[in-house]
Amino acid sequence: MDPDAVLDFLRQTIRLKWVVRTGWMMRGVADPESVAEHAWGVALVALVLAEGVEEPLDREKLLTIALLHDLPEAVLSDIPMPALRHLPQGVKRRAEEEALARMLVPLPGARRLREWWQEYEEGSSPEGRLVRDADRLEMLLQAALYEETRGARLEEFWSAGREFVFFFPLSQALYRALVQTRAG
Repeated sequence: MDPDAVLDFLRQTIRLKWVVRTGWMMRGVADPESVAEHAWGVALVALVLAEGVEEPLDREKLLTIALLHDLPEAVLSDIPMPALRHLPQGVKRRAEEEALARMLVPLPGARRLREWWQEYEEGSSPEGRLVRDADRLEMLLQAALYEETRGARLEEFWSAGREFVFFFPLSQALYRALVQTRAG
């Protein structure tokens, strides 16, 4: 490994600490979490979910996918859902694939890391699907916390009749419990 190239990679990716989750900001949440904070939350939720899932999982792969899932945002920023409606279909995914490929070049396991990231994007492995569940659950937990602690009004996340579907029964059960808790 080339130390200078690895340092460049780390400098670039550590910037996720400064990339704000734009969706929260657009909804009036003051001082919202960064993408790096979100990725940590996703990794933690994925780890907890993994303990209650019947399917055999590779924990190293699971946590790696959780850490990588939003890594391209260090280059592309956090593009919120409302903005995606104005972009051609597939543009964000292609841009993220290209950004990730360039970012990972100095790492010896770059190909494997890109493949694992694609498994998340496509939901093509148990680990990728569990991280997708964790990503959605972490977002909903964060929404609930912003409502509780900052008085944010995030009703659009909880709209009547809106039911998220998760890949794993435990994820679905936690979602329903969160909705029940919120309904109080």
